[in-house]
Amino acid sequence: MRLDRLLANSGYGSRTAVKDIIRKGKVTVAGLVVTDGGYQVEDFLQNTITIEDSSAKVRKYLHFLLNKPSGVITALEDSRHRTIAEFIPSTLATVGLFPVGRLDIDTTGLLLLTNDGTLCHRLASPKWHVDKTYYFEISGKYLDDIDTQKLQQGLILTDGLVCKPAILEIQTPYSGMITIQEGKYHQVKRMMKALGGTITVLERRVMGPVVLDTSLAPGELRELSQDEITMLYEAVGMVIE
Repeated sequence: MRLDRLLANSGYGSRTAVKDIIRKGKVTVAGLVVTDGGYQVEDFLQNTITIEDSSAKVRKYLHFLLNKPSGVITALEDSRHRTIAEFIPSTLATVGLFPVGRLDIDTTGLLLLTNDGTLCHRLASPKWHVDKTYYFEISGKYLDDIDTQKLQQGLILTDGLVCKPAILEIQTPYSGMITIQEGKYHQVKRMMKALGGTITVLERRVMGPVVLDTSLAPGELRELSQDEITMLYEAVGMVIE
């Protein structure tokens, strides 16, 4: 990968800012000063990069977990609503992060951010059978074993759409956990409506092997651990680059 892109992707500033640092001779690769931002860095040399004599932490791709709060939409730009962009630090504004799937404006919880387009597509695609588990509360409906059976069989929504089988774990008559492998528009809300209830609280707790970090306050994010990244890639048949 180009040196300037590698450093920009790793959060060292915009491509323009990184180019300037490189031109000033502040970057070395394997002990050699490099002043050309287009210098191609082989994978085995990435751990030899320094910036102003300090080892650089560089990665081809970045992956974060955001605890999405209510009242913001899963987008990076919007003229009418607050977006998740306000929770991304300015140091990461130029690395090309984008959300994996979408959560409704009033849905909270686990939202993954990555700049690996292939990983994002596979995690969001029903083809790869990635579980997405939500905690929910409803009104106007008493949950029972019949609802569990209907979801296991593949619920038919009021508009005729047939959902893939889902797992319902009832916690109280008006709350529980539901696991799906799809991500259709307002899907969990529509499923509960088809059962006769109305969602009042919805929080995503799990996506694939990654579990919501309860130490994160709403609006906080952290980088995924190496173990979490490895498991995510394995879940969709990919190898970490």
